[in-house]
Amino acid sequence: MFHKNIKLILATLIIGLGIWSFIDGEIGNGIFFIFLSLFPIFLYFKNEFILLAFLKLRKQDFAGAQKWLARINNPETALIRKQQGYYNYLHGIMLSQTNLIQAEKYFKKAIEFGLSMDMDLAVAKLNLAGVAMSRRRKLEATNLLNEAKKLDKQNMLKDQISMMKEQMKKM
Repeated sequence: MFHKNIKLILATLIIGLGIWSFIDGEIGNGIFFIFLSLFPIFLYFKNEFILLAFLKLRKQDFAGAQKWLARINNPETALIRKQQGYYNYLHGIMLSQTNLIQAEKYFKKAIEFGLSMDMDLAVAKLNLAGVAMSRRRKLEATNLLNEAKKLDKQNMLKDQISMMKEQMKKM
C-alpha cells in the first residue's frame, strides 16, 4: 500500500505524537499512539500484500493470490530483501503448477534473496530438485534433496523427499 520508507516516516510521526502526548500529560493517548506506531513498523517487515497472498494460497485460490501480488508495483524498491524473497517464492509456487521453467527462475531468486523460515527454504529447494530431476540433472537434484532434508526439521516433507528419491532411482 505504502512504500517502505513512508511506513517508517509514518511510524516516526506517530511515536513523536505519542511522546508529545506524554509530555502534555495525556498518558492514555501517549500509550495508544505508541501501540498504534507498532502497526506501520510491523508492515515494514511484513508486506501487507504478501500476507494477503499467503492467505489466498492457503485456500488454494491462485488467481486471488496472483491478484494481490500484482498490486505490488516495482518490488525491487518497494520491498525489503526478505520480502523480495517471499515475493519470488510465492510466484514460484504459483508457477510450479503450470510452468516449471519460470518457476525454477523464481525459486532461485527466492533462495538468493533469502527466506526467513527453514520450512519455506526446504519447500523451495524441494521444488528446485523436482525441476532438476525433470531436466535429467540427477546430481543437482540429489544435492537439493539433501539440503531440503536438512532444512526439514519437523519432517513435514519426509514423504515428498522419499518419493522423489525413489523416482531418481528409476532414472
